[in-house]
Amino acid sequence: MANVSLGSEGFRKYAVGGGVVMQTTHEQSRFEVAAWTGGPQQLTADATHFGYVQEGTCDLEGNAGRFPLRQGMYFSLPGSGTLRGAGSGVVISEHGVRGLFQLGGPVEKQGRLHYIDGCSDTLLLSPVVRGDACLNLLVIPPHTHQTAHTHPSFRAGIIAAGAGLCRLSSQDVPLEAGDLFVIEPDTLHSFHTEASSLTVIAFHPDSDFGPHRDDHPMVNRTIVDGVAASQLSLAQRRIGGHAL
Repeated sequence: MANVSLGSEGFRKYAVGGGVVMQTTHEQSRFEVAAWTGGPQQLTADATHFGYVQEGTCDLEGNAGRFPLRQGMYFSLPGSGTLRGAGSGVVISEHGVRGLFQLGGPVEKQGRLHYIDGCSDTLLLSPVVRGDACLNLLVIPPHTHQTAHTHPSFRAGIIAAGAGLCRLSSQDVPLEAGDLFVIEPDTLHSFHTEASSLTVIAFHPDSDFGPHRDDHPMVNRTIVDGVAASQLSLAQRRIGGHAL
């Protein structure tokens, strides 16, 4: 594992470099947070991998083919794959789960959604099903002093741009572009900026938002005799013998 750079009280900061910086579990899943710089970086077959390119360029190889990535792009890859090239970034792997293959970015300079204390965020990779993991962009403007808060599950990610600090109960941890971080569940913390904004890529291992098997746009917006299909019984929807 890579060495911890700074932090305590449930917050850890790591330098970008090769290797796993943290292993943890949440509910029934096992997670690894890994930094990579240069290639190749092997991605195991038994996991879904959520990644962000911090610097440079690389190619993502998997079952779907080979895809060029550059700074500010992100992905989720189910199953085995390889990152090749001179880029650097972070990969969070959830073992025992098969997600969707997705690519996106580069990230924008401001989030699309409102967050606390004038901050903004964008849901970059949405939960496939409500409760699943997700990847988020958080933008903290200059001269922001966040309200101290906690999260019910761990957070992990990378400082994509800017500078600031994370305030804990007894210390301030300075942050700059390229720093990886892990926040343990229920850790009281807040982010603070001065002249520079702070752009954060944050992975959540769970969610309380997203589609459900019987609650999603396709079924909700299908109307049968004036009634949404989601409100019909399983028999009326002709689902034989079991719920989806």
